[in-house]
Amino acid sequence: METLTDIDTTTLNSPDREYTMERTRNIGIAAHIDAGKTTTTERILFYTGLSHKIGEVHDGNTVTDWMEQERERGITITSAATTCFWTQKPDGTDKLWEGVAHRVNIIDTPGHVDFTAEVERSMRVLDGAVAVFCGVAGVQPQSETVWRQATKYGVPRIAFVNKMDRTGANFNSVVAEMREKLGAYAYAVGIPIGSEDDLRGVIDVISQKALIYDESEELGTKINIEEIPADLKDEAELALAELIEAVGDKDDEVMELILNEKPVDNFTLKRAIRRLTSANEMVPVLGGSAFKNKGVQPMMDAVIDFLPSPLDVDPAVGADVDDPEDLTTLPADDNAPYCSLAFKLWTDPFAGKLVFFRVYSGSISKGDTIYNPRTRRKERVNRIMMIQADKREEVETAYAGDIAALVGVRNITTGDTLCTPDIDICLEPPTFPEPVISMAIEPETKADQEKMSEGLQRLAEEDPTFRCHTDEETGQLLIAGMGELHLEIICDRLRREFGVTATSGAPQIAYRETITKAAEGVGKFVKQSGGRGQYGHAVITLEPNKEEGILIENKIVGGAIPKEYISAVQAGIEETIRSGVLAGFEMINLKIQIVDGSFHEVDSNELAFKMAGIFALKAAVAKAKPILLEPVMKVECTTPDQYQGDLIGDLNRRRGKVHSIDSKPSGTIINAEVPLAEMFGYATAIRSLSSGRASYSMEPLTFEPVPQSIADEILDKAPKKPARA
Repeated sequence: METLTDIDTTTLNSPDREYTMERTRNIGIAAHIDAGKTTTTERILFYTGLSHKIGEVHDGNTVTDWMEQERERGITITSAATTCFWTQKPDGTDKLWEGVAHRVNIIDTPGHVDFTAEVERSMRVLDGAVAVFCGVAGVQPQSETVWRQATKYGVPRIAFVNKMDRTGANFNSVVAEMREKLGAYAYAVGIPIGSEDDLRGVIDVISQKALIYDESEELGTKINIEEIPADLKDEAELALAELIEAVGDKDDEVMELILNEKPVDNFTLKRAIRRLTSANEMVPVLGGSAFKNKGVQPMMDAVIDFLPSPLDVDPAVGADVDDPEDLTTLPADDNAPYCSLAFKLWTDPFAGKLVFFRVYSGSISKGDTIYNPRTRRKERVNRIMMIQADKREEVETAYAGDIAALVGVRNITTGDTLCTPDIDICLEPPTFPEPVISMAIEPETKADQEKMSEGLQRLAEEDPTFRCHTDEETGQLLIAGMGELHLEIICDRLRREFGVTATSGAPQIAYRETITKAAEGVGKFVKQSGGRGQYGHAVITLEPNKEEGILIENKIVGGAIPKEYISAVQAGIEETIRSGVLAGFEMINLKIQIVDGSFHEVDSNELAFKMAGIFALKAAVAKAKPILLEPVMKVECTTPDQYQGDLIGDLNRRRGKVHSIDSKPSGTIINAEVPLAEMFGYATAIRSLSSGRASYSMEPLTFEPVPQSIADEILDKAPKKPARA
């Protein structure tokens, strides 16, 4: 069996597993909103035989968009995991695994930025991804976001340029944009034959054959392998020459053949492309139209040929719970100790709580005991399921490289490591962005109160970017998330899944606080009221942190503050950072050093030093010119030319900065940065300004200082917080 490793893989695979690791692919389908991810996934499920009828997003009958909200809105909200099987047909196009069945675990991820956590957690556990691009719009803002997420987790990619049947579609233009905007080493391996209404098939660049779809069979299952049409022969030969040269520049085996003026055969070229793709050094690109049933089978062949198996990627690395510097490599081996990562929690109406997990090494069977290093608890495994979107299939064992779900386990959160009790290591969990928007919510009746708090707790467990807490001053329950749509879906799910009717207030912005200059702060907490008193005294220095984040350092020398009280001072500082000083918003980007202080032999205690920490930070912030920061969004509007002026004028009124205006076949593209506070209700505004013909997308970009006049209004409304003893 062809593999990229130099080791004998037969010893790594359990004899009981149906599909070896070489014949397993864990892939994600990721893209911008409306690039066609779900439609592409539906076609994959149809052509692999998993579904017998093609589902359509606009008909609300897709397999992976199975939530009611997804089918009503035509968008993907939660990443759906599904398993299918693909066998490459021997058709004269020189495939690496002709006639060999592979198991492909697919995760269809959302495109909307409000559900970016779904993409983030999926990328963490995938071995490869198919990035889908619209043949008309090309590289869009959310395309860049999912590309960055894949790069962050080192996920190899192939690209599928979809919607080649649409007016204005241009395959070569999208490939050029991938190189320019994404820095991708992108080269075509499957070029669409024709475009718009004339889309007929795909040129296989490597085998120099034409895959023509038989017009008599509209579901796209009948493909004729033909010679390349004469008018496309030159283009195909040029594409192959470019591909060989591009591969030769990065692969020694192909370079040696070129230098010795020897021909590069198809299998050698494909193996080299596979090596480069697995090493994240190349992105093979294919084109087609999922909606018109053209180009999906060649893309699946490319998934098998070019994307890595669990054996072809770097092994997972776990850190010792007590010593994070002590790292352990976890090989993809069924016989190694069991270790997996829980990447998603989901409440199923029939099965109960599901924990999706990816096995990195070893295997897990029903009846085994698993250990969670975070909670230091063991638990027995009662049921393991393979998920096929909304269908469930119980299995006895999950092996290395598998993605499956546990049923009925407790005390597990997203990012937990699950392993055998005799190893105590943690895999790196996925990281998630902080919420940028919040609003107050309350149940309509007293009877709903308990149901609502249980529902919110369950939803917060499932979604790491959703938070809920009670405001100490107002007593209101606040929910926070990634955008208006995110919170709207949360309220909708509360109503449908938990039977809670709730009223919500206007959305509030998650502002942040920071400082603009260095300062020193002294905090002293002294109380004497007969008997034992309270005494805590701390001195800190404060300065803006050039790198993002909070850094608190202990610089005490000579025991000015005893070691046992340092953590209390830090706790006071951290509490003040969370609750803010100016207007009750969390503080960011601070560098704090505890430099001095004093203590009393009898009266000092942890509470006194915690209060000293609170007072010291507040005193320092007051002298450090504190400012408010607001979230600023990257906004892209696509509009017919005639509405361009109206949209730019509206963005300017919203305190937006327009950065660029580009012309594309899909219309004029306006790129701008706009404060989130000004984007409420923008969906309605852009529809009315463009007679419903313009669209937009936005994603969080950065935090910037709030203009003074607006900051004054916010500060006037902010409740003044007394220090608590």
